[in-house]
This record gives sequence, structure tokens and C-alpha cells, in this order.
Amino acid sequence: MLTSGVILRKRYEIIYILGSGGFGDTYLAVDLDLPYQPKCVVKHLKPNSDPGVLQIVRRLFDSEAQVLYRLGNDSDQIPRLFAHFEEQSEFYLVQEFVDGADLSKEITPGKKLTEQEVTKLLQEILEILAVVHRKNIIHRDIKPQNIMRRHQDNKIVLIDFGAVKEINTMMVNSQSQTSVSVVIGTHGYMPSEQAVGQPKLCSDVYAVGMLAIYALTGIQPHELPKDPTNGEVIWLNWAKVSKKLADVLTKMISYHFRDRYLSAEEALQALNPPQRRQAPSRISNTPSPVLKRRQAPPRISNTPSPVSANNLKSFQFETVTVDAKGNITNRRNLKAKYFVEDLGNGITLEMVQIPGGTFTMGSPEGEKYRQTDESPQHQVTVPGFFMGRYAVTQAQYQAIMGTNPSRFKGEKRPVEKVSWDDAVEFCKRLSQKTGKTYRLPSEAEWEYACRAGTTTPFYFGETITTDLVNYHGSYPYGAAPKGEYRLQTTDVGKFPPNSFGLYDMCGNTWEWCQDLYNESYQGAPTDGSTWLSGKDNNIKLLRGGSLYVFAVHCRSAYRHRDAITNLRDNVGFRVVAVA
Repeated sequence: MLTSGVILRKRYEIIYILGSGGFGDTYLAVDLDLPYQPKCVVKHLKPNSDPGVLQIVRRLFDSEAQVLYRLGNDSDQIPRLFAHFEEQSEFYLVQEFVDGADLSKEITPGKKLTEQEVTKLLQEILEILAVVHRKNIIHRDIKPQNIMRRHQDNKIVLIDFGAVKEINTMMVNSQSQTSVSVVIGTHGYMPSEQAVGQPKLCSDVYAVGMLAIYALTGIQPHELPKDPTNGEVIWLNWAKVSKKLADVLTKMISYHFRDRYLSAEEALQALNPPQRRQAPSRISNTPSPVLKRRQAPPRISNTPSPVSANNLKSFQFETVTVDAKGNITNRRNLKAKYFVEDLGNGITLEMVQIPGGTFTMGSPEGEKYRQTDESPQHQVTVPGFFMGRYAVTQAQYQAIMGTNPSRFKGEKRPVEKVSWDDAVEFCKRLSQKTGKTYRLPSEAEWEYACRAGTTTPFYFGETITTDLVNYHGSYPYGAAPKGEYRLQTTDVGKFPPNSFGLYDMCGNTWEWCQDLYNESYQGAPTDGSTWLSGKDNNIKLLRGGSLYVFAVHCRSAYRHRDAITNLRDNVGFRVVAVA
């Protein structure tokens, strides 16, 4: 057991132990490398010294750590994995510390929550679990103790994935010479197929359903009776709920996995059936009154009414190039043309002219840490267009929408916590106000504008530093040094632009694109237009990286995606108008 004051890797100082169990010891620690010394959680795994066991554990440890890295980058409601390492045949995971309380404080024996409260809780849990299931990852231990309510924003945070527990349980089993095959889960929340070591995505759905029933009835899942003829849980006798919610929960906890919703996404859609969208409409140049009830956003064509290239202004700027270590090797003074849109009350929007051209979209096979969905590389010819010099700011969003949903307040900071629908609605209202047609960029337009003629991983060159980009500076790319981790957005225009004169195309906030997400570029358009065919109409592309992610995720080719309804404090957008 580690004692207070122990420093791991000359960086992580142990404060005190948080808990012990079959999965190892967990400690609260501080990161001494960062000036504000943030708290973090250290999980310590100690297998026996058998070489065969160590080899298996090492392989599992590395592969599962990569899973946790990916999950933490996909959502701010999954604790980020900051580091994983091995020292003297012992294994360590360093994760984000979540300041909050688990749901066992909200859901307790004998206490019944209302249907409205449980429905809201179900939606919150299923939304974050859907992010996990889209990567075909099973949590395997959904229960109140593994779901936190974060103090700072009251959001649900999903913790303690079974993947890590599998490594530890495997180590315990190997010491006792039992089978390496293990079962992860908690009695009452674990369905029949998981109990025999064959969990599925719908096993998590079962656990969430049982958690909701516990909240409704005040009876713990393992105490509820089961029908001896078919194994179904009997619960409706102790709950007063609508037929709709009763039907959803009954399907979620069906004894046979084939009878359940296949994933959290399916359960979420059953809980909140999608509203029928109105037929696509053309955007008029005549402003229409703002309706009290929000209508479905119109589809915006990639060929809107043109923006005149007359009376454009010019601005000068300096852009830089760096070597593989992040040292600036070249500075260039360039010019770009733009026009200014007056949004009223002294608020303006600057739109930069992006010349048309042909570029290679995606990443080459030799690019470090490239993802499979960045291929195949393909030639795309993009017509000229105008793009926002900066991501849409909070002042600009307030001027058009009348609200500011952002967590990190500041008029010149990018607006965040906007869904894809919110971004499209902004474009619609901006179009109505100005008489021009604004929209989100296609993914091809975005990458073309980001690269600005470069073919390197970043538009700055082979790497980036936190002097150039707002990202998680503790995780650099290539040979670049570690840097600052700001933990908040920065004002737009703080860092040097790319060669087109566009700022913050790397880091700060992810930016919505029009396109649906596809797992590769097979069949992608080659004319710069939006790709509207895909497996899921609710999943859209995000590009550019953000303040929370590692440098690798800020590469020009890196592709991210999210549900169109999700609100995150590291997601914003910028607008396009066609020349």
C-alpha cells in the first residue's frame, strides 16, 4: 500500500487512500508538474510475479488504457485518463478527479423518486452510455456507486469501467490458479448472460433499467422477486408509473437479451422518440418572426445565394512554421480578404475569403497516431467560399440568439455548449437578419480551410505547442515539449492563424460540420459538398480538437463526432458563406 507523500514518476504525489478492493487500491493525488497542482486519482494494480501472468496483464493493461484514453476524449462525462505506466512490475492508472457524489446518495432503500425525476435521470445516464456503446465498449458495472453527480455543473459522470476490473480480477484469479475468464458486475444489476461471462451492450441497458426501478420503488434490485416461470423481475406492484415508462423499463430488463433494446442509443430513442422533422425549407431573405416553440432546423443547401466579392477589405497577419520539436523555424507576413457583417450594437462578424482549390483529404499511412477513419486519402476539389475568421463568439451568439449558454464566460471567447441543432438555428437566424445565406461548413471545406495548403499533421508543421494552440499540454505530439493545460477556453485570435488567416482551427473548441459521420472515406464526395448519407442521422462530424484533448486530436485530419443534441463545454462552431 502506498503512503501519503509518496511521489510517483517525480510527478504524482499521493495524498491519501480512497479505497481498496479486489480491483486494487485507489488514491487521491496531486499533479506536481502543473503550476496549479490539480487533484487526480491513482489506481495501483499489483499482480504476482509469475512471468506468464505479467505478460498477459501487461498486454491487457496497455490495450485497456487505450480504450480509456479514447473514451475520456469523447466526453467530458467520462473521467479522462492522464497517464498509465508500469514500475517494477506494478501498474498505475492516473485519472481525472471528479469532485462530486455518487448516486447512492440520491437513490437509497425505502426512498421513491417521482416518475419525472427518474425519467430525467434515465435520459442523463443513457446519453453518456450511448457514447460508450458507439465504440462497442461495455461498461459491465452500472450501479449507483459508479455514477457520479459532478458538483460544478450537476452533470452525470460515468466511472469505474469493468475493463480495468477485468485486469485486476484476472490477476487475483491467476494467483489462485483459477480460470483467467472472469465475470464483472454486481448482483441485482447483472443480467443472466453477463453472469456466465458473455456480456453484451444490452447488458448495460439491463443494469440502467434496474437502477431506474430501484429509484422508483425504493427496493434494491437483488431484493426484487422474479417470476419462477420465466425469470422476469416483478416490480410494477411497488411503483406508480405511466404505461409508456413501464413499457420502456420492462423491455430494458427483459430476461432474454434478445428482447431488450440492443444499446443505450436504442433505449434513449424509446424513452424520447424523435420528433418528425418538417420538410426542408429554403431560407428567405425576408426575416420571419421568431416563434416561441422551436421548430426543426431547415436543411441548408451547399449552394446558397452568393456573397458578393466586391468591396472586400484586406488584413495582414503573421503565420509561423515549427519543426518537429515545436521550435519556430519560419515566419511569414501574409494578406487575406474579408468582409464584415454588422450584427448590431457594435458586434461584427468577419468572413474571410477562402480561394477554391484541390487538396488531399485524410492522413497518410505514415502519420503518427492516425485513425482508420481518416482514410483512404482522396483528392477533393473545393469551390471558393467565405469562412468565419474566428469561431462564433459568445457576443455574436448573444446578438443573434439572445442567449449565452457557455460555461467559460467571455464576450470574445468561443460560444460552447451548443448542439448541432443550435448551430444550425444560429445560421438560419443570421441568414434572415443579413439577407445572405450562412451555414455550417462541410467536412471537406473545413479540412481544406484548416490545412490552408499544408500536408503536415498540423497547419503549423510537424507538431504544435501550447504557445500556438489551446489543448492539454501535458500530452504533446512527437518531439514537442510538454506545455500548459489551461482547463478553460481562450479569447479567439489569441494564437497565430493559418495561411488563410483563420484562427483557432486547432484546439480551443471542437467545431460542428454539416456532415454525418462515416467510418471511412469510401464513397465520400470529391467536390467539397456535404456527405449526408451515413448509418446514424443523429451523429454529426466535429473537427479541430479542443482545450481538453491531447495534441494528437488537434491534427488537421483528425475526425470526431457526437450526437446532434449533445451540449458540451468544449464544442462550438464557425460559419460559412459561399462566394
